[in-house]
Amino acid sequence: MNELPTKYEITKREMNRGRNLKVVGFSAPLVLSLVPAIITIITLFLFGSTPPVAATIFFLGAIVTVIGFVKGLIISGIMAYKHRQWSTDIRERMAADGIRAEEIEWFRHELKPSEKRSLKELQRSDLLLADAYRETLASRLTATRIIRSSKKELALTRRREAKLKMLKSGNAEEFLGEIRNDLEKLNRINNEAKEMLAEAESRMQMIESAALRGSGMADSELALKKLSARSQSLPLALEEAKMTDELRRELESDLAKEK
Repeated sequence: MNELPTKYEITKREMNRGRNLKVVGFSAPLVLSLVPAIITIITLFLFGSTPPVAATIFFLGAIVTVIGFVKGLIISGIMAYKHRQWSTDIRERMAADGIRAEEIEWFRHELKPSEKRSLKELQRSDLLLADAYRETLASRLTATRIIRSSKKELALTRRREAKLKMLKSGNAEEFLGEIRNDLEKLNRINNEAKEMLAEAESRMQMIESAALRGSGMADSELALKKLSARSQSLPLALEEAKMTDELRRELESDLAKEK
């Protein structure tokens, strides 16, 4: 079984390297096509006094601009590939001793759509629950990665075991004993990671339910208060309308008598 590092340290220089790769990747096509284009325009103004000279300068400038743009696209592709490798390496080093809550953004592509949606809603409505949800997401991601890596190690170890069983060697039994110990450890790690995953998923459901109950109950209570206020004001409004109608009838009766 491969030994994984228990600590990682990401320096400021490494983070700057990732940022520089991204900047170069985005700017290469623009710079390598814009510079020849500007030089071509300046040359046309300075030396394009006659149509043949102007046409030659424009033609050569267009060719150089297109070549620069193509080279920029190639450089951009290379930088994107290197940036992807850099990001993968950083994520693996972060995950080596367990993913932390503040590192969730690095693993956002590994989140389920429902998890992204729930985290966004919690960040908008309840910051405390959002922090708890982020911690639980970190545990879920760590457990998922452990399960995936332990499955790969189990498959490789079983293949080694099968190859050793086919070999007729005096040391085969000793090696098989070591492999069986590795298999036992890997199975234990896999089972513990599955328990950790189930616990994290249950906790996430509890947090989502708590957030839903909190907002739903608050909205329901507010709606009930509004309904109660309306129902209380309704008899008063009816009584007022009744009194207004009676007063109007009395006035009409008095006017009729005077006529």
